[in-house]
Amino acid sequence: MTERTPLLHYRLSTSVNESEPRAPPAGQALVQHPGPAGRKSALQGQPKKLSIFFGVVIPTLLSMFSVVVFLRIGFMVGHSGLYQAIAMLLVAYFIICMTVLSVCAISTNGALDAGGAYYMISRALGPEFGGSIGIMFFLANVCGCALFVLGLVEAIVATFGVPEAGSLATSPYQVLPSGYWWSLLYGTGVALLCLLVCLVGAHIYAKATFVIFLVVMFVLGTVFVSFFAVGPRTIVLPSSAAFNPTANGTGPSFPTTANFTGFKLDTLLGNLYADYTVDYTTNTVMTFATVFAVMFNGCTGIMAGSNMSGDLQNPSYSIPRGTITAVIFTFIIYNLLSILVACSCDRVLLQRDYSFLRDINMWNPFVTVGVYSSTLSAAMSNLIGASRILYALARDDLFGKVLSPAKKTSHSGNPWVSVLLSWFLVQLVLFSGKLNTIASIVTIFFLLVYAAVDLACLALEWASAPNFRPTFRYFTWHTCALGIVGCAIMMFLINAIYASASIAFMLLLLLLIHYLSPTSSWGYISQALIFHQVRKYLLMLDVRKDHVKFWRPQVLLMVSNPRSSVGLIKFINDIKKSGLYVLGHVQLGDLNTLPSDPLQSQYDSWLSLVDHLNIKSFVNLTLADSVRHGVQHLLFISGLGGMRPNILVLGFYDDCLPKDKLIDPSLSTAQSTDPSDCLQEPDPQPPLFLFSSLRGSSDRQDCGEFGDGKVLGPREYVAIIADAIKMLKNVVLARYFDGFDRARVLSPPSSSSAVYVDVWPVNLLRPDSCSYVDTCSLFLLQLACILNMVRAWRRATLRLFLCVEEGRSVRGSEEKLGQLLKELRIKAQVYSVPWDQQVALHWQRQGECGKKPPPPPQSPDNNTTTDEEEKQRVDEHEEENDDDYVNSFPSNATRISDNYLSAVNKLILDSARPAPAVRFLYLPRPPADTRRYTSYLDQLELLTRDLGPTLLIHGVTPVITTDL
Repeated sequence: MTERTPLLHYRLSTSVNESEPRAPPAGQALVQHPGPAGRKSALQGQPKKLSIFFGVVIPTLLSMFSVVVFLRIGFMVGHSGLYQAIAMLLVAYFIICMTVLSVCAISTNGALDAGGAYYMISRALGPEFGGSIGIMFFLANVCGCALFVLGLVEAIVATFGVPEAGSLATSPYQVLPSGYWWSLLYGTGVALLCLLVCLVGAHIYAKATFVIFLVVMFVLGTVFVSFFAVGPRTIVLPSSAAFNPTANGTGPSFPTTANFTGFKLDTLLGNLYADYTVDYTTNTVMTFATVFAVMFNGCTGIMAGSNMSGDLQNPSYSIPRGTITAVIFTFIIYNLLSILVACSCDRVLLQRDYSFLRDINMWNPFVTVGVYSSTLSAAMSNLIGASRILYALARDDLFGKVLSPAKKTSHSGNPWVSVLLSWFLVQLVLFSGKLNTIASIVTIFFLLVYAAVDLACLALEWASAPNFRPTFRYFTWHTCALGIVGCAIMMFLINAIYASASIAFMLLLLLLIHYLSPTSSWGYISQALIFHQVRKYLLMLDVRKDHVKFWRPQVLLMVSNPRSSVGLIKFINDIKKSGLYVLGHVQLGDLNTLPSDPLQSQYDSWLSLVDHLNIKSFVNLTLADSVRHGVQHLLFISGLGGMRPNILVLGFYDDCLPKDKLIDPSLSTAQSTDPSDCLQEPDPQPPLFLFSSLRGSSDRQDCGEFGDGKVLGPREYVAIIADAIKMLKNVVLARYFDGFDRARVLSPPSSSSAVYVDVWPVNLLRPDSCSYVDTCSLFLLQLACILNMVRAWRRATLRLFLCVEEGRSVRGSEEKLGQLLKELRIKAQVYSVPWDQQVALHWQRQGECGKKPPPPPQSPDNNTTTDEEEKQRVDEHEEENDDDYVNSFPSNATRISDNYLSAVNKLILDSARPAPAVRFLYLPRPPADTRRYTSYLDQLELLTRDLGPTLLIHGVTPVITTDL
């Protein structure tokens, strides 16, 4: 069986032919039906789709018209005047058009599915943003449906309802009882009618809206004709508008009648400028902002066609053309009506009677039918839009099993459960009776969705992704930004409190979905934006402008098997100080003999390890014929631009048997300094992260922190160190970190127990060169200080050990070192450690070889020497070693006795009471003679035996400065 490729899911509007067979929607099988019978059954199984006109143009037109076109045109012109009314329309439609351009761009960039705006936002900005906006869009449609239902009920009651006590009936048709519960009953009936239409399916909805569209267009035509056909007349104003309610009956009364003058220049001149006054329905003084907010409610229906994306024949083709057509048509109608109203109706009529279009119509019931029809269609549009958004949310599993019932559909593909749930919520909202306060929130929710669509398009444009190439090209990032700014201004202009609350609600939903951690394969625009910005800033990071003041560690840690390296990986994560951290691994092999790259399948396990350990690092794997060549590859190619590793960290090469710590996240086993403990057989454990099992006890290796089995010998291991130093990389050898438990070390059982970090900044293999201020010693101090700056290690105390001989000036050395630490802003405790006995062992071995330099003269009364004697002895020693660099491993390395190294090892252990968490020791250069590599490694092993977690560090670059 062949698997369908993603290309089959991707179609562009320019490549779709109406006569060609189309790929089925997501979730339906791709089945071939041979012969006419098969094709017939396939067509019967497929739900019929809607065209541009029925699926986009009509729903968008009716949603944008609603009741504004009949009941709020006069309100807008009456208060703001014709000039400001046209300005409001221009501003509102400018904001709307910016969003429409973004919708067109996203919808023509590939195939659309059910969900409309939610689908666009979630696939562009990811599940968190898409899910939160989707819920808000769903609630906005639910509340919008309830708003239109209640508006229709109020219009019905106003026309056919029995008047209140004390009021006279003005029509013989006022027979319906009125009151809260009666209004709720009428609203429930209207909502059930909408439910019935939406349950049958999108096609009956399209047919119903088409009938309503014809009715609304006919009524609108009669309105236009009435301006020309009806002569001037006097209209009686509503009783609620005939007096000034704020004057308590004592102030001046407003006129009880107003005039429809027909087309007159005087009438036009009287309606050109603004005249904001009291709104007789709310008893508040109108302003530009309040009138603009009311008028803008008639422009928030542009997503009605997008919400039907799952029911359209070709969403990528239909949504742009249908939405733009509807927007242009409504803009023309609103402007024509504003001009006709301003030319023919006096100001009092416009301000005191919002239903004047009914009074000036050639037959009054026409406008009433138009109001009912447009309101009913808007209610149905919101209900079916809410159900489609809920269905899309449920299908994406963003909220787990909470919305899983909403996935169910009928045989024709209608999500009937989502329709029922949406209707139930509408019914709950209807119990509030009045939704004047919620109306503003609904508009703000819609504006927030529009801003999110603009943001999605802006992000796609800024990311410069090669696959973002919509066929609709009439947009730029400027239009997206203008749309976002316009929507934000409108939100706060309508109601700043509601706007702030809606944004807070969206952020709360975003955090909720983020912590639910839904898995998706949609792609994340954040990753594309991060890539775009990182590339730009990496190009700006010029290595020629590096300065020692801003040096930071950038670490390449070589890991053989992460199972035994958990402690070291976590520790190096602390010492990186916001620098680059790369986990490197070498796999032996030859690509010429392999069918494919074996490393590609391993990256997921390594990245899962990074997530599991909660560290901030990259992963770099390489395939090489030897470990040495693999490390060279990584040192050469790791990093980009100015972000390249400057420190190579290797596990130590010894006989310690590694322990599997990856399956023991607590690392509760106390580390042991007894070498015999290293040889204990680890308990068999099931594999984790698909990493290979650890080596056996017969393999001499480095506690699993570097290399792989027996593939690495001691000479090759030391050669790697030498290679790194040749590349001017600082080198760190880590020993006894296989059992390092960071949590236990930093959380001692007693709160009064201190944590210590010991630093020995002297080349212990060169007791004849006791320099504390060379590059390597300062590098040790810098790394120790960086560790101490990490929040978890701030309570640790740095202890600096100063090795002195009795013939030296102890006080002078301590003062000199203390002054250096003060200049370097390093806080540490300095301890002087006499090591005459150890040095004596060293000179004894040198004397046996005939190369013992004269020891310093000692006085029985004191342990100091004169300045002249000290200078003479140092000069003679320096002349003997003119060819030796202070950091280099000397030619007499082979003459360092094991007794001396054991004595120094015991000195380090005895001088540190209590035992430190970590020790920093000086790592000398490897010998130039490669034949001495094995003895060099043996000396390092003897020097650090049983010391606990220890770092042997060799620095080659200056990292400390005293300048500002």
